[in-house]
Amino acid sequence: MGSQSDYSVMKDCQKILKILKIKYQVLIVSAHRTPKRMFAFSESAEKNGFAVIIAGAGGAAHLAGMVASLTTLPVLGVPIESKKLKGLDSLLSMVQMPKGIPVGCLAIDGAFNAGILAASIISNFDEKVKSNLEKWRRIQTLSIKKKPK
Repeated sequence: MGSQSDYSVMKDCQKILKILKIKYQVLIVSAHRTPKRMFAFSESAEKNGFAVIIAGAGGAAHLAGMVASLTTLPVLGVPIESKKLKGLDSLLSMVQMPKGIPVGCLAIDGAFNAGILAASIISNFDEKVKSNLEKWRRIQTLSIKKKPK
């Protein structure tokens, strides 16, 4: 995430990754304030065993795009709602990436779904994650009542 203040949203991603038993790492990496940290992380992520990167940031929100420019791993962007533009600035900076550097962009404050999408990507080559994701989806389906009470 781009700053400590983003954690209030990004903890939802952490929550679903824990439920699905996916190893993850939570870091504050700012494209603007800690660019050397961002470069080091991005350039070594694949070698360090990461399969997907989820980047949550608000405001100008260049984190997801900058990370995507430094790795071939899938990068999922979570635009964080900002005070001035309600997250539209964050959303547009992720979804409007130039041709050749894609960022999979989720909804504003869509950290939970980012975790599920990351799990879905990982499940293509990890049977344990696939099984956990399928189980979670079954439980979710069963939790929906047929009639209101």
